[in-house]
Amino acid sequence: MSTLDVTRAELALVVLYLNKAEARDKICRAIQYGSKFLSNGEPGTAQNVDKSTSLARKVFRLFKFVNDLHGLISPPAQGTPLPLVLLGKCKNALLSTFLFLDQIVWLSRTGIYKNKERAELIGRISLFCWMGSSIFSTLVELGELGRLSSARKKLEKDLKNKNKYEDEKYQVKVRQSNERSLALIKAAMDIVVAIGLLQLAPKKVTPRVTGAFGLVTSLISCYQLLPSAPKSKAS
Repeated sequence: MSTLDVTRAELALVVLYLNKAEARDKICRAIQYGSKFLSNGEPGTAQNVDKSTSLARKVFRLFKFVNDLHGLISPPAQGTPLPLVLLGKCKNALLSTFLFLDQIVWLSRTGIYKNKERAELIGRISLFCWMGSSIFSTLVELGELGRLSSARKKLEKDLKNKNKYEDEKYQVKVRQSNERSLALIKAAMDIVVAIGLLQLAPKKVTPRVTGAFGLVTSLISCYQLLPSAPKSKAS
């Protein structure tokens, strides 16, 4: 391939990435928490960027609660243990509730919903729901990593006379483990972000700490949404 073809293919991947509403939301999230880190809760340009980006992100999330509502009522994957199924459903229920209540917060901040005191209470409840969903997500990822670890050990026994890294099934398990590990780190760090937003430990989880953790989880989300490069040119 020529340099122009390579550039065109790379730009096509960028366009594909930016066409995702979820990707744009996570980029805005990185800007939001990066600004929170810089401002450390002090008034100024960085805090203004934090607040305006936070409001803009709520538009991206309009009706997004339907996604997790669908996940809540959808049947689980075959072979998934009941405890993991229940943990996953709890995560879906809490995340869907958070996203639904977040729309009321958006209505309040735009001036459509006039009851500010109730909107603040709803906003706080929604953050508790998000923290709960992050906790359940962490537990789900721990459980899935345990299952993958057992499956890898079984494959290693079956492949003890072969090079396991050349086995396709083993490579899939390793890749899945890496993806789950990254998701576990993100979910665990999001718990800290929620604690910071709720100001449950203001002396330890300061706006700067909240911003730093939020920025890292945002970048992880951006990475997880990256499209894979096409193996061959489309006809």
